[in-house]
Amino acid sequence: MADESVFRLIFSFFYDPYFRSTARKSASSIFKNFFILQYNAAFSKRYPVSQVDHPLDQKIPFKPEKVDLYAEFLNLFIRAMSFLLRNFGSQVKEDVKNALESIGILYGKAAEIYVKNFSTTKRPRYLKRFKFLIIHTFDPHLMCIPSLHVMVLIQTYTKFREILRKLGKEEAFLTQIEELRRNALAISEAVLYIKQHSINCISAAMYAMSRYDSSFHPEEAELFARDLFKDADSISYEDAQAIRNHIISLYHRFFDQKTSVWEEPLLEFLLINRRS
Repeated sequence: MADESVFRLIFSFFYDPYFRSTARKSASSIFKNFFILQYNAAFSKRYPVSQVDHPLDQKIPFKPEKVDLYAEFLNLFIRAMSFLLRNFGSQVKEDVKNALESIGILYGKAAEIYVKNFSTTKRPRYLKRFKFLIIHTFDPHLMCIPSLHVMVLIQTYTKFREILRKLGKEEAFLTQIEELRRNALAISEAVLYIKQHSINCISAAMYAMSRYDSSFHPEEAELFARDLFKDADSISYEDAQAIRNHIISLYHRFFDQKTSVWEEPLLEFLLINRRS
């Protein structure tokens, strides 16, 4: 799947009449709900901001070399959709279109939190790599809870699996499903390694996805969290276990409230951690 062409599918999304409207709508949602909303907050300074770090974040070393992997989060989705279109063509066009639309919806759902309470973490000002320069220039770092990176990654592998299941091809493509899931986990770890998020943000993202998509149920969420840092060579076994346990515990703290308004548990958490 790593050989799938990202640029070819992006071109197809914006120039194929079948996908064009949906692609533009999702791109507009990303631009409006991430860039415009965040820059408005950064410049106006009128919005509440919460500090959402956790002490266990300090157990995760800063690894600037992980930035290349971090930057792949949207490419992973594009490659997954490219794989489906290349292998199944017209059979999956509607499903791929719906998956593309769902990415824009995710940005809108996360913005329901951001517009009420922004959040940030301690992020080193590291500029020795070009991609960090881009990050520090274009990301004011005010949208940590929930982590859109992790939400998109979860949506990518679960939607990919769902489409194959619908085709009756899940068993035949288990290798690809697992490859995509492993990549989603690796990029989620990279988000933490380069200090763009706290482990609290992972729990919040998993919770948001469970409320958005019932297929990402608590059992699936636990399995996802249990595999984070499973093979980490720079984090001790005890620390990795403590990190996983915290992510799962906080996820359940959010999910088990079973509120009618999905934002409430996250907004309560942000209120407790709001800057004075």
